[in-house]
Amino acid sequence: MKSGKQRRIELKAQKQARQTKLANQHLAARKATREAENLATSEWARSHGGVIVDLSSLAPNNSYDPPDFVQRRYYLDLPFTCAGCNSQEVWTAVQQKWWYEVAKGSLYTTAKFCRSCRHQEQSRRALARKIHLEGIANKRH
Repeated sequence: MKSGKQRRIELKAQKQARQTKLANQHLAARKATREAENLATSEWARSHGGVIVDLSSLAPNNSYDPPDFVQRRYYLDLPFTCAGCNSQEVWTAVQQKWWYEVAKGSLYTTAKFCRSCRHQEQSRRALARKIHLEGIANKRH
């Protein structure tokens, strides 16, 4: 005959085994659902010109609410107005993938300048930096 303490330990072990089994079943179901959603998303994205997001390649962030492309798991072409020349441009899904996954850009940035205005801005900054550094060098002598 078992003591009360032994019986409680036995019951506790049985309960733990049941909980583990249910948790594993729940995880398996969630994984299957996620894989089905990913497959459906990727098929839809491919058919509509989208590019799939590789979540493991994105830069880390500390936000509670991820951007739209992370939630839907694919990039779409985004139209924008250039801040330099006010022309209508398109930030393509491939360009977004490069910016977010390869260049590790912030997930909350978007395109602001067209290609020609971006090059002008880069050269303007380089010239300003050169003038600034020359001024500092002259001040030290």
